[in-house]
Amino acid sequence: MTGLWAAPDAPEVLREGPSREALRALLLAMADDELMLGHRHSEWTGFAPDIESDVALSSIAQDEIGHARILYEQVAALDGTVPDTLAFDRTPSEFRNAILTEQENGDWAYTIVRAWLYDHADAVRLAALAASPLGSFAALAKTLQREEKYHLLFGNAWFTRLAGAGGESRARLQVALDTAWADAAALFEPTPGIERLVDDGLLHRGPAGQAALWAATVGPRLGALGLEVQVDQAVLAAAGGRAGWHTPALTQLLDEMTSVWRTDPRARW
Repeated sequence: MTGLWAAPDAPEVLREGPSREALRALLLAMADDELMLGHRHSEWTGFAPDIESDVALSSIAQDEIGHARILYEQVAALDGTVPDTLAFDRTPSEFRNAILTEQENGDWAYTIVRAWLYDHADAVRLAALAASPLGSFAALAKTLQREEKYHLLFGNAWFTRLAGAGGESRARLQVALDTAWADAAALFEPTPGIERLVDDGLLHRGPAGQAALWAATVGPRLGALGLEVQVDQAVLAAAGGRAGWHTPALTQLLDEMTSVWRTDPRARW
């Protein structure tokens, strides 16, 4: 998929200038989100509550990392970098992932809450890109959507299961929701220049509109399950990831994730 940006249907505005930079920033943030969450999901391999969930979450982790690779290829096509360099050879402050995706897994309830909130947010984000007149990127978004729908099915099933179990299960779910909510809202922290993409008609919906749609989607579902969260306060309380501000958890994650690559950065794996 490398080079999709240069397909015949790509408007001239993307060949240089602010819109191209804005698209690069958006794709890089999306790729970083997918890579970090994929790595966190992979840490559950062999430790999930049951074998079915172990296999399912491992598969989802592979999907997310694969999606990150595709998105890094698009960034590389826009700026002439190398996908592996983008993934493995940046300092923590150079990553643009949302803080939610780098946080440690915690218990199973937190992992499920994070996945559930993230996947609903990602669905909104991909829908905005899929509706873009940028045919190549819209097609890319639609390809990712086909796999992401299974991630939503997994998250929905476990979220409902934990909420319906009552007792400690439900209590832990509520604690996880309280912990993750602000970080999840910050998934919609604007990337540089994104409003220009909206103004130019290249992106169907901007961050504020995406955040409102996400809140309107997850809010009623939480209410139906009897879970409490102040949906109308979905502010970017934990913003910063898109600007390179991160927690120590990201440094730990990158140290582990890049340990093999750092033994020989010039090797082709």
